[in-house]
Amino acid sequence: MQTALMQEFTGGCHCGNLRLELRLSKPPEEMDVRACQCSFCRKHDALSISDPVGRARITVEDKRLLSRYRFGLKIADFYVCARCGVYVAAVCETPAGSRCVVNVQALADRARFSAPPRAVDYEGETITQRLARRAARWMPAELLP
Repeated sequence: MQTALMQEFTGGCHCGNLRLELRLSKPPEEMDVRACQCSFCRKHDALSISDPVGRARITVEDKRLLSRYRFGLKIADFYVCARCGVYVAAVCETPAGSRCVVNVQALADRARFSAPPRAVDYEGETITQRLARRAARWMPAELLP
């Protein structure tokens, strides 16, 4: 996919401490929107997207207000703003480098991600399987600062 075809999107938490910048290879209407069935995502009403050909940049204004929450297999950090409580993304270190999924609800143009959410359940995965899936399907992540 050529870089010129990439579409850019922004978002972040409510107070602006956590900011997102995305470059996606497909229009938002064509993105695979997933509704993870884990208890964390259900309680946050999260809808996730990722684009392995795209890129995500997550900027943290005040690191003291970044809550990195880990649960389950404890291999991903769920970025939640400690000031306003918004969950913006999950970040994981994989054999392919830093990868993430983004919570559509934290995007400014969230209504454009209009595909019906697909329920997904990863409960039976081993750590090896989960890291391989994330390396292949999650998007490259750049964390700033």
